[in-house]
Amino acid sequence: MRIGLLVIGDGNPIVVQSMCATKTTDIDKTVVQVEKLAAVGAGVVRIAVDSPRDAEALAAVRERTRANLSVDLQENYRLAADVAPFVDKIRYNPGHLYHHQPGRPWQEKVRFLAETAGEHDCAIRIGVNCGSLDPAKREDFASGDSIGPMLESALQHAELLDSISFVRYCVSLKDSDPAKVVEVNRRFAAERPDVPLHLGVTEAGMPPEGILKTRLALEQLISRGIGDTIRVSLTVPNARKHEEIEAGRQILDDIAAGRMLSGQDMLSGGLNIISCPSCSRVENEAFVELAGQVREMTRYAAEYPITIAVMGCRVNGPGETDDADLGLWCGPKFVNLKRGNRSLGAFSYAEILLRLKRELDALIASLS
Repeated sequence: MRIGLLVIGDGNPIVVQSMCATKTTDIDKTVVQVEKLAAVGAGVVRIAVDSPRDAEALAAVRERTRANLSVDLQENYRLAADVAPFVDKIRYNPGHLYHHQPGRPWQEKVRFLAETAGEHDCAIRIGVNCGSLDPAKREDFASGDSIGPMLESALQHAELLDSISFVRYCVSLKDSDPAKVVEVNRRFAAERPDVPLHLGVTEAGMPPEGILKTRLALEQLISRGIGDTIRVSLTVPNARKHEEIEAGRQILDDIAAGRMLSGQDMLSGGLNIISCPSCSRVENEAFVELAGQVREMTRYAAEYPITIAVMGCRVNGPGETDDADLGLWCGPKFVNLKRGNRSLGAFSYAEILLRLKRELDALIASLS
């Protein structure tokens, strides 16, 4: 499959990619980050577009870079028409298609995306994510089954694109649990070995833990011949975004050299902190610092099998904290705290750590 100047799949080298964390409307900073990521080896750079202003900015970014660009669309799929002339790939999330024009069948929306991509020489990525599945799809499966709806969603969307003769597409199936990433991608590859796969662990978190989680999944898949592009999704400040590319290249080099960790019990099974990679949708850059503070504050609970999720925006935060024992999703001035899928309220950045500790202590007490 061709993405701009690259070809993936069919034995071509695995491509490492990343995503801009700058505000898309800040054209100068976005161009600088695109160029820096490309310089350290990013084969594809993804940029989020959520509004017409973002789309206009992306057009200006394209004028100043030759990098292979992918647009990341979430809730408003129709923005594809505004950005397709300026990118090489359109990434859409099947779980977000229902937000805009909810009365329109998802099949019509995908046909619109495919027609737009075909008209402007773009590839497509079907980006399925465990934390943002279509609610209607979840209802078809048991409440504890997250792999089933992800797999069926990817297969259905791939089948639809096949049926309208759109073949320039790849698929990603991401979860914050490396074992689930391995399982769902292994099952998809068994059914559709012809479709290129983009691999990654979503919300892998901060380095070095986030790199380790990603490595464990990628080693098991790539060693089986599964995977054509990868991303190491790290919670890092904007100035350190290039570390995603460096980590990805190192993982690929180690796999090629046989330096493998897979098969070892590298993850403790105790406290698990997941956090999303910083991107342009983050509404307060204090989110990255907060994720680090949560990690430090909770070290005393390292032995307990508890998951804490720290998310940076309203687009993915509400849904992708549902499966955590304690979830935080960050707004411009307040941090929303959840226990499971139950909201506990919104707290200032100054007070959230104390409230989180109170909830964590209560949760530990309930396990004792």
